[in-house]
Amino acid sequence: MPRLTSAERERAIGRLEAGDTPEAVAATFQCHISTIYRLLQRFVITGSTADAEQSGRPRVTTPRQDRHIFRSHVAHPFRTAAETARTVIGTHQAPISRQTASRRLRFRGLKNCRPARGPVLSVRHRQARLHWAQGLLNWNNVRWQNVLFSDESRFCIDHADGRVRVWRRSGYRYADNCVEENNAWGGLSLMLWGAIGHNQVLGPVIFQGLGPGPGNGVTAQRYMDQVLHPHVLPFFQAHGNWVFQHDNARPHTVRATQDLLHRSGIQVMPWPALSPDMNPIEQFWDLLQTQLNRVVPRPTTVADLDRAVRQAWTNIPRQASNTLVRSMHRRCQAVIDANGGHTRY
Repeated sequence: MPRLTSAERERAIGRLEAGDTPEAVAATFQCHISTIYRLLQRFVITGSTADAEQSGRPRVTTPRQDRHIFRSHVAHPFRTAAETARTVIGTHQAPISRQTASRRLRFRGLKNCRPARGPVLSVRHRQARLHWAQGLLNWNNVRWQNVLFSDESRFCIDHADGRVRVWRRSGYRYADNCVEENNAWGGLSLMLWGAIGHNQVLGPVIFQGLGPGPGNGVTAQRYMDQVLHPHVLPFFQAHGNWVFQHDNARPHTVRATQDLLHRSGIQVMPWPALSPDMNPIEQFWDLLQTQLNRVVPRPTTVADLDRAVRQAWTNIPRQASNTLVRSMHRRCQAVIDANGGHTRY
């Protein structure tokens, strides 16, 4: 029989106080007569119709052990709940379960999340990032609007970011229609160069002549022939007061590249190593990848990917580059707040 609701319990007590017999009340609410007798007994003893508090299952950890579990994971966030569980002996004189350790952590506000990924930053790298951010913190948006941010990025036909989910029945994990097939090395791909500034977007430049094997990557010669000469130099001839930004990749720092930029009178912004989070074009690549993920059907050849990239590039609102450039002051402040460490960018 279904349990009586709180309202039904109150009505049943009211009927009993009005003089109805327990049998008549049980018939009215279609429950067993013993239910009415127990309800009346509880009301006489406690003055309430609510259920008595249940003791529940005894806790297997003490408050001191709960604090130890919490503090150990604050100090070592990558430690698993199973590792902690094996080191904590509960009140039942046995190691606690992984589920128990997880419950104690969740109760204290810790969540099991995917870790953010970032480059390995040494003390030297952190100091350089901090010094760079402190030197540019007083730049206002007007000065940042005269910086052209550039970068290269590779886009693959096979793209798996690890966040895809599939609805399947038990035992169908390896069914053909439940397996996401992808190439371990990304398959066929394109290497792109692009640049953004305030009201300015250059590219996409799709590098030609690249392929597998040594010497077939982006070299300094390809960088100068396919990027600097046809795109960067003409831009700075028309915008002489701008500053050019590119990272410390080998094709950017070789003597030939530096001499070409110096002879052309292009001012290059110093850039700290291992600082992709400081370059707003990184989020522009994310926007481009989002556009590519919407392409249906998916590109299957390099030519298809080329067309999809160019179309996706034009679909990104030009206002997006302005928004990203305006974030530079916040990025510098974030590096300072992190003492040169990782930031949310």
